[in-house]
Amino acid sequence: MENKEQIKNMGNSDEITREYFDSLLVEMRHIDSVIPSTKLELYGETFDTPIMTAALSHLHNVCENGMAEMARGALAANAVTWVGMGDEAELESIVATGAKTIKIIKPYADNDYIFRRIEHAEKCGVMAVGMDVDHSFAENGQYDNVFGLKMSSKSLSEIREFIKATKLPFIIKGVLSEQDAYKALEADAKGIVVSHHHGIMKYAVPPLMILSKIAKLVDGKIPVFVDCGIVSGMDAFKALALGATAVSVGRAIMKPLSEKGAEGVKDKILKMTEELAGVMAKTCSPDLAHIDPSVIWHKNKIM
Repeated sequence: MENKEQIKNMGNSDEITREYFDSLLVEMRHIDSVIPSTKLELYGETFDTPIMTAALSHLHNVCENGMAEMARGALAANAVTWVGMGDEAELESIVATGAKTIKIIKPYADNDYIFRRIEHAEKCGVMAVGMDVDHSFAENGQYDNVFGLKMSSKSLSEIREFIKATKLPFIIKGVLSEQDAYKALEADAKGIVVSHHHGIMKYAVPPLMILSKIAKLVDGKIPVFVDCGIVSGMDAFKALALGATAVSVGRAIMKPLSEKGAEGVKDKILKMTEELAGVMAKTCSPDLAHIDPSVIWHKNKIM
């Protein structure tokens, strides 16, 4: 019989995602390979790596001024930093570090509050804003409540209004279907994040399992970002090969952040970028735009 712990973990989307990452194998290609470039061009800015911090929140529990420290680490690695929930003063302190920042706003029930957060983020000087639409519902099918703040689902017309409210690129986070990817394009979003929000629903499709279909649908019109479970440069390479523009790393930077602050975050991003470059060199991938998806094999489909 299954024990209580096994039953509790049934359908764990994070475990399913890790298993899928590890089921993907990489073909080596050496002839005509060159030293690769990991440079990322995004929204008019140039970065040294496609490995970004995730849209994290409340990192004061990890280290003092944790969100600003994370941003400083990203800046030192010349990487993008994403931020989630937090008050206006915290966002101001993050942007003041000089880090190129993407602000993700929750789908609050109060749309006026959303518009105010978009306006404040734009005044702060963030690079882009967005919304994690996958945080609308709780597990019981009712609207979610996050730290006492009520959420609600958003219609396509509402999302269009949020997008029209800013001159900044607007990103839809929590896209895990071709249907939502299509609607994001229809709303004129300027980016999507393929993600199940750290297992917000059990038995969620691993982002990399559906990534190539979403990338094909998007067809290069807007950037496609990926998060959930990326812990190494090899993980990042697999996502990039399957159609991602860049990837976000969350839990993998928590320990470095807690131990060494910004320096730990910088070191982790640089290490993962070196790992990524190593795989690129061994697969004849000269830059991010020329990673051949045919280098990826699924171990359960090998003939």
